[in-house]
Amino acid sequence: MSEAASDVLVERRGAVTWITINREARRNALNEQVVRTIDQAIAAAVGDGVSRAIVITGAGDKAFCAGADLAKNVQGFAFAVDFARPKHYIVDLFKRLQECTLPVIARVNGHVMAGGFGLLCACDLAIAADDIRIGTTEPKIGVTPMMILPYMMRVLPPRRLQEMCITGEQFTAQDALDWGVVNYVVPRAELDAKLDWLLARITDKSPTALRLGKQAFSATRDMSLREALEYAQAMVPVMSSTQDAREGMTAFQEKRAPNFTGN
Repeated sequence: MSEAASDVLVERRGAVTWITINREARRNALNEQVVRTIDQAIAAAVGDGVSRAIVITGAGDKAFCAGADLAKNVQGFAFAVDFARPKHYIVDLFKRLQECTLPVIARVNGHVMAGGFGLLCACDLAIAADDIRIGTTEPKIGVTPMMILPYMMRVLPPRRLQEMCITGEQFTAQDALDWGVVNYVVPRAELDAKLDWLLARITDKSPTALRLGKQAFSATRDMSLREALEYAQAMVPVMSSTQDAREGMTAFQEKRAPNFTGN
């Protein structure tokens, strides 16, 4: 197993692909190899024809993800930019998450900092242990959370986000719940039970409906109201013509559980 592979564990549990950042000693920090491996794992899950959801988490119970690995590179800097490459690898991952047709759930098992918070915000849903803390630590080391800002702006209330970006102060799991950053906060001992409960409510649904629904959510969020209504109107016959939609209606009329195939 390569170092990159051992730093990210990928396994399928039934209809769910689990992606675990396996760098507990480094607080599950991100580097290029880790990010690219996560990117590839998401692409593989979307294409395997079996997975109906993706879970992203961190190893251990101290950190979900501490953000970018600040270990110095050979030039003596923690941050390296290749000006010959127009796209950063974290942007590639965020775009992959944006286009992912499977629901992605963050299992927030520990503290979430900096780029790890951007990863959390890029997921569709999140369940957090009640003793975690979240923050953007960048201001404390002389930078600002630039790369993750677009996703944070989609999730956090503007005033709260501005305060975080200026002060670098942390907030609690309860704050995250109150501000809509996470869907559920539970005692640590109940984290996996709550995750299983949520996954059961996802994996029994039509993969086609979830796929089209995610596409519509992503598309209409950036549209004007008029554009969104036109888009929705055009998508209704597309959605209604799928095999899963016909199966769902038939099952409802026959008073039985639907057998969705994802077509």
